[in-house]
Amino acid sequence: MNFLRMSELDLAEKVVLIREDLNVPIKDGKVTSDARLQASLPTIKLALEKGAAVIVCSHLGRPTEGKPEDVYSLAPVADYLTDKLGTQIKQPVSLNRDYLTAGVNVKAGEVVLLENVRFNDGEKKNSPSLAQAYADLCDVFVMDAFGTAHRAQASTEGVTQAMRAAGKTVCAGPLLSAELDALTQGLNTPAQPMLAIVGGSKVSTKLEVLHSLAELCSQIIVGGGIANTFLAAKGHAVGASLYEVDLVETARDIMQKTEILLPEYVVVADKNEIDFADFIGSLQAATATVKAVSDIGDNDMILDIAPQSAEKLAEAIINAKTILWNGPVGVFEVDAFGAGTEILAKAVQQSTGFSIAGGGDTLAAIDKYQVAEGVSYMSTGGGAFLEFVEGKTLPAVAALQVSA
Repeated sequence: MNFLRMSELDLAEKVVLIREDLNVPIKDGKVTSDARLQASLPTIKLALEKGAAVIVCSHLGRPTEGKPEDVYSLAPVADYLTDKLGTQIKQPVSLNRDYLTAGVNVKAGEVVLLENVRFNDGEKKNSPSLAQAYADLCDVFVMDAFGTAHRAQASTEGVTQAMRAAGKTVCAGPLLSAELDALTQGLNTPAQPMLAIVGGSKVSTKLEVLHSLAELCSQIIVGGGIANTFLAAKGHAVGASLYEVDLVETARDIMQKTEILLPEYVVVADKNEIDFADFIGSLQAATATVKAVSDIGDNDMILDIAPQSAEKLAEAIINAKTILWNGPVGVFEVDAFGAGTEILAKAVQQSTGFSIAGGGDTLAAIDKYQVAEGVSYMSTGGGAFLEFVEGKTLPAVAALQVSA
């Protein structure tokens, strides 16, 4: 994949605008989960090391454009960056709210954070005038937010086009470059055999992913409600489990393309013990029972892959040369229904194959079971990760390639 990389550039005395994904949870003015911020720090630090004057921009949450709200302010992120950048910056990271009218005054060795780009009218509609305003702030634009690369918005795709039209430099940051390199290796030139683990509540949300992976993978392990639909497609009763009856035939079509690995034993709970208004809470007190898939009763809800079946599936993972993991295979937030996900996670860790994991729930499972050191690459993207797997063109990445 051809694109210019920030690591290749001389940035001394240049004003560099970096689009990061700093969309993190904030409570009482404090960042409560800093995974995305930690992932962004190396790019900001590298720009400083190269002698740049650094401007960082991002979205946070889903505010109404044109109506700034304190709850969506990036002020806590500015405080976080000040703390983490420490002596590498000449002064605390300032939050600039007036950049569209007054511009940005930033010098080499300094970092300025722009207020939430989604406060600006035209951000999500990719306004050319707003994109131009971003481009006017800098000498070099660095796209480093893979999680937003699938959106053609003013601070992602639009600014890239405006920079190119003005003859200015655009490039991919280290985080985005690493994402694209890993996904290209895993999907364009995968070592075989390739295996995918696809979990989730509905086939419909992963339908295109499953079709794409069926062309690449020797085997696919499915979990969650997705597995229930495939079990129904094989003629098994799934009781009160979540599944999509209208996609049973689609599941059969996918099974014609590749080997779908399904459990022989599952963990169920009685639907009468479950309060759907407090699903996770009620599962904490529910009775977990292991059953063969041939013995599912009318009131049974399938909520996990049973350990004896997960161990068999783990063998396939360990033997794979390329592994793509998107989604847990059970309600892993509750320990009684998390053994399947834990066993498969540890198999990914033990495998010597090249492994890619993506999606928020997947990363949460990796964190819970402490298997990060065994995963070759963990993608910070959600929707962008899925669209890349589906083979779709990501607008912000396409704009970088055209510029290159």
